[in-house]
Amino acid sequence: MVTKDLPLGKTVTHSTTYDAGQLCPVARGPARQKLGLHEELPFYGEDRWTAYELSWLNKKGKPVVAVGKIIFPCTTPNIIESKSLKLYCNSFNQTPFESEKIVQETMAKDLSRIAGEQVEVHLIPPERFELLRIAQPEGECIDGLDVDIVHYHIHPSLLETDEEVVEQSLHSHLLRTNCPVTGQPDWATIVINYHGQQIVKESLLVYLISYRHHTGFHENCVERIFIDIMSRCKPDRLLVYARFTRRGGIDINPYRSTENGFANIGRLARQ
Repeated sequence: MVTKDLPLGKTVTHSTTYDAGQLCPVARGPARQKLGLHEELPFYGEDRWTAYELSWLNKKGKPVVAVGKIIFPCTTPNIIESKSLKLYCNSFNQTPFESEKIVQETMAKDLSRIAGEQVEVHLIPPERFELLRIAQPEGECIDGLDVDIVHYHIHPSLLETDEEVVEQSLHSHLLRTNCPVTGQPDWATIVINYHGQQIVKESLLVYLISYRHHTGFHENCVERIFIDIMSRCKPDRLLVYARFTRRGGIDINPYRSTENGFANIGRLARQ
């Protein structure tokens, strides 16, 4: 599917009752091919989405609210276009369901079908909203470094390393990319955790800022950063995790890692 076929940025019909037909897939393949990626991926990871505006009716017609946690493995053939997910979630608003469990199972079935692989859905009801508390990104923030910025388009050659081998976690709140459909800015905090030759912090900061005019879906931007750091800095181990600010009541948080494990950074202040 090409971007002209996506609902984002267009006037669309909002369904007032449950409608799985609102979901719109976007194939991962074309963007990955541009990065030189093929079927055997050089990373593990997931895309963790949070849907804050989720509601349905119980069998007596009373509204129920919850926050949805949706986990897409990075191996799914497709991602879900974000506006289509919002429209899909909104279609639950006036639909009665027997239980929260049925809502969860319905969402998991629909999203798995569109993504092309099993997707996890977890619903957090109001009595467990404390699980959504604000967290802090790990490691050292590099945003205070005094650097001159001249590049606002991606420049992997900006990345530099020293000879010293370190294990380090760095983060920045200054990542900005742009929606490939509407051109609107997407803001994120990004964490880089690695072991290997020390990445020169100033070079990492100016490299991340060079995404400021780049257009790309969140997932692809994180994969590009991962590939660039692996190619230029050659760490033994690398984790790249971005938490994007929410749009339309949904935030998207992709991570990619050389190691097969769970990466968890809680909701940040801008989410």
